[in-house]
Amino acid sequence: MRIETITADGLAGLEDYSRLTDVALRKKTEPAGGLYIAESTKVIGRAIAAGHRPRSVLLQEKWLPDVEHLLADFPDVPVYVGEPAVLEELTGFHLHRGALAAMHRPPLRSVEEVLEGARRVVILEDIVDHTNVGAIFRSVAGLGADAVLVSERCADPLYRRSVRVSMGTVLQVPWTRLPDWTTSRRVLSEAGFHVAALALADGAVGLDSFEVDPPERLAIALGTEGDGLSRAALAAADTVVTIPMLHGIDSLNVASASAVALWALRAPRETTA
Repeated sequence: MRIETITADGLAGLEDYSRLTDVALRKKTEPAGGLYIAESTKVIGRAIAAGHRPRSVLLQEKWLPDVEHLLADFPDVPVYVGEPAVLEELTGFHLHRGALAAMHRPPLRSVEEVLEGARRVVILEDIVDHTNVGAIFRSVAGLGADAVLVSERCADPLYRRSVRVSMGTVLQVPWTRLPDWTTSRRVLSEAGFHVAALALADGAVGLDSFEVDPPERLAIALGTEGDGLSRAALAAADTVVTIPMLHGIDSLNVASASAVALWALRAPRETTA
């Protein structure tokens, strides 16, 4: 590995970490496409396994054995090593998860590419809390959905907190950005998807009824934390679905609701004789 020891007097060239704001990293013009931060050796490993390329790694010396095998194919990537106090001064927080890596953002796929072969997808419209985004990706991965589509105003799945909360599954689950609902509805229809909007609305179908015979290809739409799905999203839906609740409670947190819906509407598994 290309190991470089850093000290409190020698932090030059570490702007990816010293200006560790996700917005700034995303807008970097060099390298093209921007960067994101992978936090922990587990997440770095998942990023590399997904085909993402590291730009550099930052860690304490004791974590070197954990990243050595991860960087076997990247001998020229600098690995910056420093004492805990130096790393905290650089990043602004205690680096207790082992390591950070500045990763090159992969280009976004087309919606058509992400939908190809999928049977269950989740649509996130304008969800702004990065914790919720990460938790939904974890549910998608754990409960067997195939992809996630996010609106233009939805929080960035590659934001450091989203990646961490998802346990790195945002690096495994195919995802991309959606255009406006008019275009999105056409693309989803052409791909054979039935759009189910998870919302409180007059005439909504209960999840317990809808799950009895769900469509073969299903897109589950989830809305922003406060107001839920937009009128455009509801108008684009084939069915509006609600989760029956008790004790006067009308809704769940959007991440919890995603897990309930994904479990109920999971695609049947193929079996072999």
